[in-house]
This record gives sequence, structure tokens and C-alpha cells, in this order.
Amino acid sequence: MSLASPFLDVPAMGDYAYDWALVDVETSGLIARRDRVLSVAVITIGPDGEQTGEFSTLLNPGCDPGPVEVHGLTIERLQGAPTFDQVAGRIGAMLQDRVLVAHHAQFDYDFLAYEFARARMWLPVSQRLCTLALSRQVDPPTHDMKLGTLAAHYGVPQQRAHDALDDTRVLAGVLRASLREAARLDLPLPLVTCPPRAESQFTPKPPKTPCAYRNPGRLTPGGPLQQGMKVAITGETAHARAELVGRAVAAGLNMMTSVSRHTSVLVTNEPTADSAKARRALAEGVPVIDEQAFLQLLADVRPGTTHEATAVRIAQATEPEAEQVGSMEPVPTTPAVPIPKAAGLPPASPCSSVPAPRQSEPSADTSAKPLVGRRVLVLGGVHVDAAAARTRIVELGGSAAINLSASVTDVVLLPGGEGDRRMKRITALGLPVHDLHWLASPTTTDHNAVALRPQEPHVMPRGGVIDLPMPHGGPAPEWYVTAGWTPQSDCEIDVVAFLLDEDEQVSSDDDFIFYGAPESPAGTVRLLTGGPAEQTIAVDLASLPPATRRIVVAAAIDGTATFGTVGAIQIGAALGSSGAPAARATLDAATTERTMLLAEIYRRGPLWRLRAVGQGYDHGLDALARRYGVDIAD
Repeated sequence: MSLASPFLDVPAMGDYAYDWALVDVETSGLIARRDRVLSVAVITIGPDGEQTGEFSTLLNPGCDPGPVEVHGLTIERLQGAPTFDQVAGRIGAMLQDRVLVAHHAQFDYDFLAYEFARARMWLPVSQRLCTLALSRQVDPPTHDMKLGTLAAHYGVPQQRAHDALDDTRVLAGVLRASLREAARLDLPLPLVTCPPRAESQFTPKPPKTPCAYRNPGRLTPGGPLQQGMKVAITGETAHARAELVGRAVAAGLNMMTSVSRHTSVLVTNEPTADSAKARRALAEGVPVIDEQAFLQLLADVRPGTTHEATAVRIAQATEPEAEQVGSMEPVPTTPAVPIPKAAGLPPASPCSSVPAPRQSEPSADTSAKPLVGRRVLVLGGVHVDAAAARTRIVELGGSAAINLSASVTDVVLLPGGEGDRRMKRITALGLPVHDLHWLASPTTTDHNAVALRPQEPHVMPRGGVIDLPMPHGGPAPEWYVTAGWTPQSDCEIDVVAFLLDEDEQVSSDDDFIFYGAPESPAGTVRLLTGGPAEQTIAVDLASLPPATRRIVVAAAIDGTATFGTVGAIQIGAALGSSGAPAARATLDAATTERTMLLAEIYRRGPLWRLRAVGQGYDHGLDALARRYGVDIAD
């Protein structure tokens, strides 16, 4: 089959022309290390826009095909199909020396990586491009970012959704349109470098058994152990460590890999040993007992109090009264930095570590909120003035952009902004450009010309809180919290997540999600990379254990740069991987900080809530992880 010709207008594309390998897989489930590929399609396209190859096949996975109602691939249909290892060579040849393209590319890439590893082969992909991430960067006025929605928006015909070959052909049309929009806006492509992979394990690491009981506190001298107590072990033991841990877990104790101020007791036969756990126990005043005493206490562990089970309840997106965050760890090394008033602007709301109070609903009076539905990009200015301008935009009902996209409606130019590389493209696009004083009394006479989504994201100020709405009926999909920033050339930013209990501590090191461990053992929280300036934390709220009360999403800079030089970080919360943001916030109060808490998702009664935090710290990621109870080597 030949695609519409030309696929790419090569003279207009310039740096946007690559050798592409467009891929789609249908799978038996959503976890790449556990589930299998049922069908695969690959279309290759050269830099000149000509299709150079096409291949598709059903695959016999040797297992249950999973949700037949979604992909329609029954056991009967898959019988007689080749296994993946029989076609891996042909697929590998089509991927070799090309950029892998897929919608939600990390999903397809991870599944292919595991299938190639099962076939004892390397996945020959060095770069990938996610059209979902590219679409978020372009930001077209669609109600979501699903492949079918984007196809309809760009006029690409779709015949059979969830058919790998047809989805790949549709993907080609969406890629074509998205590349044209990226070229029109002069956007860098969110290419992700893919290191060589050959997975050695094909099943999930067994997750730590969640402790069903709340922590009752520390062991008292001469007192009994109680279910829920947090117990750590260090040093050599007479009994095998696995045996001690197994017996303790069976008794209802919460076995930890590190020591914190919430640890109930440390078990060690060498209390004077110079281990990190022993030093921390001494510093925090944690009781210490030896192995023999621990075994005696294990014979009579007293009943504990179970965690309160919390069902995910359907909620409307509102902004309830915000709570204090005094219990939130860690304590900052420096206080939150207020954003000063910029010259010529009305006073901005002060920023602090305490969330703002409840905001009123947007007024129908456009004179009170004249920037409702507007997306305003601020260029130039010193950090405090740019931050104050973005704060003012939110106060006026608008959304502060950090990058140029199709949804940007206005540009505010501060001193020095004239030299920004984006100004040439802004002028060519004819976007309204205003000076600083426009924010004192903005006019939006061209409002009717703006292409708006059916539902614009709720704009959250720093400290703002919303209830997370859930769909009626059926399983609750994941929530995706995406952080984005202006592309950086001299530093890398890592997004991480901590799964915390009622003590604001991780239950084990597995509850720290970062680039080295991008997925919790049960797959309920995952780190996804959409590009060099975008990372996402995906959270399956319905599957979190009752002990998880809060998920903290943070970002850290690798190197000596600070968030003051990086600039604003934008976060968006979407229901499902292809959802348009239900809420969005722009966080830019940081100056000297190297680590920043971006957002937190937390339980409040039967609901889950999202808070935009924006609190920075001067220390690095290792210090932040230790404060949440992660065992970080010195």
C-alpha cells in the first residue's frame, strides 16, 4: 500500500525528515514484562516521504489473549499464527537504523523489548518518537489525544480501530499532520534515546506484601510487638534474613529496608556497628533489640488496627478548601520564595508553602476574569518578573504557557524577550504580542478567533487542590500526571514519585519510582518518558494498597543547574494515557533549588485529590529520598 503522496513535504520539513518505522502492537494486557504481543504491524517510510515497507501478522502468544472485547483476537483466531521469535528477524530488519514511531511509544517499545529478549535478540532501536507526546507539545484543540480523535481532527480516515495494520496507517496520517504543525510552530521533536535492551526477566518482581495494619508507634521497653510496627534488620543474623522477614510478615509486622523516625524497632546483633541503619537508629532514638529478643517477641505479637479501606468514589472536579501541609516531609532547607510584584503589575497573590484557600468559580463577568480560555506565553524578563507575570495571568483566569504551541493565544514580552528564538515564529504566526502593562487591564478583542477545546483544563494556582473525577461505571482508568519544561541543553531533569503511608514514609524501597526503577512491582505506579522535556507519572488509583495514603511527584536536576535557571515547570493531570489535561498548573517559584515537589495525589476520606505544590529544596534527590525513608547508599 502507498500512503498519500507525498507523506512529508520534505523541503518544508528540514530537520523533521527521518527514516521512520511506524509500529502498532495489540497485546494480551498492559504490563510488558508479564503480557504478550498478539499482533504487530510495521510500516517504514524514508526521509523523502516514500513508503519503503509494510509488514503485519497475528502472533500466537501461547497464553490467554486477554481482553478479546477490545482487540477481537480470540484463541481460535491466533491458532496457527507464528510465534514472535519466528518473525523477530524480519521485524528487527525493519526497525534497524530507523526512528520507532508509535502512539504512546513507550508502551510499544517496552513490549517489543521484552518480546525480542524472549527471542534472545536485541531490540535494534536507538531512538523513538511518541506521537502522543508530540501532540501534547503541539496541543491541538481536541477533547483528548486518542489516535482516533486526532485522526478525525486532521481528516485521516480510520476503518478498524485496534487493528494493528489499520492503526499503523492511521498513525502515518497523524504523524504527517503533527510534523507539519511542529514545523509550523518551529517545535523540537521529542525524540527519546533508547539504550540497547535485552531483558533477562520476563515476570514481575514479586511485590512486597503490603502490611494491613497501621503503625502503632515504637516498641516500649519490656513491651510486646504489635501488628503494624515498622521493623528493620541490620548486620549478620544467626537465622537466614529471609526466614526472619517471612516470620515477621506472617505475624503482621511491616518489614522495612531502612530506618527513619517512624521505625518501631531495629533488630541487630551488633548495636555498635557502623551501619547506616544503626547510625540512623541512634540519631532518631529508635529502640534496638537483638535477634534472640526479637524471636521471643514474635511468639506473641498483639493485634493491630487495620488501614482504613478507601474506595475510589466518583467526584466532580471542584476546588475544595485546601489543608495545611505542615505534615509534609521533608522540611525545606530554605523557605518558600515569595514572588515579588513586577513593575507596573497589580499585586500578585503571595506564594508560600501553605496552599492557597479555596478559589471561587470563574465569573461570567469577563471584566473580572478577562483571560478565561486564553493561553499566554511569557518571554524574557528576569525570573521574578516572569514568575509574577505568569501568576497574574492565572489570577485573570488564563493559563500560563511555557512553550509555544497551537493553543497559545497571546504573548507577553518582557525586557530581553525580543531575542528569544521563538519570536520569529510568533511574528510569522501573527500572534498578539503585548508588553507588561497589558496584564494590568488586558483586552481580548480577538477572542472569537481562538480555537478552544470543548472543555478547557482547570487552571490551578500554586497550592490549588481539586478532587479527581472518575468516570461512571467500569474500571477506573489511570491518572497521568505529566511534567513539562523548556528543553534544556546543559542539564537533565528527572521526575520521580514516592508512595507514602500515613507516616509520610515509603513502605519499602520499591515505593520509590525513578529512572532506575521506573515501575512499582505491582505496576500500579509507573514513570513514562515522552521526550527530553516531558515525563509522566501514571497512577492506577483503584489498585493502590490501603497503606498508600499519598503519592508525591517530584523533579530533580542532575548537575549544578537550578530550577531558577530552568524556569517554569508545567504539570497537567489527565484521566487515561490519551486524555487531554483535566487540570493544569505552572510552577515557577524556585530560584536556587535543585529538587522540587511538583504535585501530590492523596486520599481524603473516600476521595482522591490532586494538589499543585511547587515547593523547592536546595539539596539533591538523595536527600529527598532519605527523608521519605528510602535506603540510599552513602
